[in-house]
Amino acid sequence: MTDARDPDRPEDLEAATAGTSDAPEPATQRQGPSPWRRVYLMARPRVTRANAFALLLAALLGFAIATQVRQTQSQGLEDLRQDELVRILDDVTQNGARLDDEITELQSTKDGLANSDASSPEAIAAAQERADTLGILAGTKRATGPGIRLRISDSGGQVGAPALLDAVQELRDAGAEAMQIGTVRVVASTWFRDADGGAIEVDGTRLTAPYELIVIGDPQTMSSAMEIPGGVSESVRSKGGKVEITEFASINVEALHTDSSPRYARPVPEPTDGSK
Repeated sequence: MTDARDPDRPEDLEAATAGTSDAPEPATQRQGPSPWRRVYLMARPRVTRANAFALLLAALLGFAIATQVRQTQSQGLEDLRQDELVRILDDVTQNGARLDDEITELQSTKDGLANSDASSPEAIAAAQERADTLGILAGTKRATGPGIRLRISDSGGQVGAPALLDAVQELRDAGAEAMQIGTVRVVASTWFRDADGGAIEVDGTRLTAPYELIVIGDPQTMSSAMEIPGGVSESVRSKGGKVEITEFASINVEALHTDSSPRYARPVPEPTDGSK
């Protein structure tokens, strides 16, 4: 059957064109994400196995640091035994009572001197007491009073001058008022150094073990100071030495320090105009 439509006629041409309109139109091209969204997708954290492992390590490290800080802050008196804590408390109480007595005595002396002249018995007694105190501190006067005898044995020759210096410093911190090592009076200028043959030289005097220190002060306080954890006794024992402490109600420091005039130090002159 033939098509009777003439393509040259306008109406037949429009019909022919309409017959081909059933073909699908080409789809429009899809647009990609916006630039800001691409930046977000690139910056978004990705959960990977490496990131999870790093997070776990950071958490464990933080926990370990926090635990160490708490342990460090809790160390101190909490590590001591009950008898050591009781002894420290007794020492503090005794030192407080002793200081209160000294304050009362000094205040009484001050009031007596303020109400008397320079030639009064109170002024003379105070001057003599001051001279005696300075003589004991300078090592030019013998001293007696309660104290301890500290004996350090060193069969292996491992206890040197630093150990004796540490003992002297610890005893001073514990309130030692007069001290001698062997035949040497210990004063502010006393020095220590290691000598040949395992000996120790103190102010030019050669001393050998066992080293004996005679110290005047509160016996219980000084004994406790020597036995604190990590202190002198523990240090000496770690070197193979031995420490013996004996407390006395009265002991004498007989050694004297030769008083010598200073070569360089001079007293500061008193101002003449009354100013300070």
